Amino acid sequence: MQALDGISWLPVVVLCLLLGGAPFVPEPHLLEKLRMLAQGTLSRPIDIFDLVMHGSPFLLLFAKIARAATR
Repeated sequence: MQALDGISWLPVVVLCLLLGGAPFVPEPHLLEKLRMLAQGTLSRPIDIFDLVMHGSPFLLLFAKIARAATR
């Protein structure tokens, strides 16, 4: 948990905005992959990797929020 505390909020938020939204046009990968997951069409390994890569900053953000809320 100390490693999570050592990460500043600003880089996490910037990662969420940039990596979570990339590519911005025509549609962010994260939204596309979440839609594929909801439709049940997320089956190719590259699509699963994209979901993990573009979604990981949000997992980090949620972990920091949960950690801050429990203090």
